[in-house]
Amino acid sequence: MSQLRRNKKEGRGSGVGGRTELEKENRRPPTPDSRPLILSPSVLRRIPLPQPDDEGDKEERGRVLVIGGAPEMPGAVILAATAALRAGAGKLQIATTKSIAQLVAAEVPEARVFAVPETKGGAIAVSAAGELRARAAEVQSVVIGPGMIDERAVTRLLKILLPQLKVPTVVLDAAALACLAEDGKLLHALKGRAIITPHAGEMASILGEDKESITNDQLNTARRTASELRAVVALKGRETFIAAPSGETFCNRAGNVGLATSGSGDTLSGLIAGLAARGAEPLHAAAWGVHLHARAGDRLARRMGRLGFLARELLAEVPALMAELSKPERKR
Repeated sequence: MSQLRRNKKEGRGSGVGGRTELEKENRRPPTPDSRPLILSPSVLRRIPLPQPDDEGDKEERGRVLVIGGAPEMPGAVILAATAALRAGAGKLQIATTKSIAQLVAAEVPEARVFAVPETKGGAIAVSAAGELRARAAEVQSVVIGPGMIDERAVTRLLKILLPQLKVPTVVLDAAALACLAEDGKLLHALKGRAIITPHAGEMASILGEDKESITNDQLNTARRTASELRAVVALKGRETFIAAPSGETFCNRAGNVGLATSGSGDTLSGLIAGLAARGAEPLHAAAWGVHLHARAGDRLARRMGRLGFLARELLAEVPALMAELSKPERKR
């Protein structure tokens, strides 16, 4: 049993880290029964995204490394990588298995693609850890998980790799979340630079609980898990709760059922990584990413209908939404 599950049963927490700028502005730390801030344009303008100088180059906008992919799911890593660029990151690298690297490079011509060793089953091999660590040391954010389907192989890799990531913000999604069920302390070495994006089923697996208990208490589940893991948690659902280890929490109510479609989670993890690469702190990158993703879905729903739009179609909506949400509010 992981330490996370033991602590949950014993009722212990392990919050870390100082307050964010928004907490300082409020001049009081959140309490367990405090309400989350509902994400809206006015709230997001209080936590603005870092903006590059007009004369800045692509290095100033930050670098992202996407680690993922498998022969059965090359599209997931393509979606996440493209999303990182749509979020405004300046440079993109992708590390994926040798068998699909050429395909991925052709589909994402903006990226530098590295083919890394793979297992017989098509997963990224543990022997790739050294190269991945070296690549990650040169970027501002890393997203791990899109298209990775062999949870055992991913867990073996991440137990070696995660403690070695000393620089970037790290976003974990999909199969990469499986490692947390075995070792809830894996993210502690990242010292608050980790973001996880589970849905209720994935959170249930991490905590060793049933899915219903998660959906019935999303707010407190997100908060206690953020404290235990020492990571930002974006617990996805009809309402998505984004919690920091300090207890500060946002709630997103935008979005619609059309977002529950293949590839949607990959686009979200890529958006968050792209925003983090630009310099947004983990909690704010997650909050902006979740809201942009949801608002993009709402725009497509109005134009196309709530069912049937594709995850890849979300991405073209993001730049205009970012621009709109970044404009200062007009004074009345």
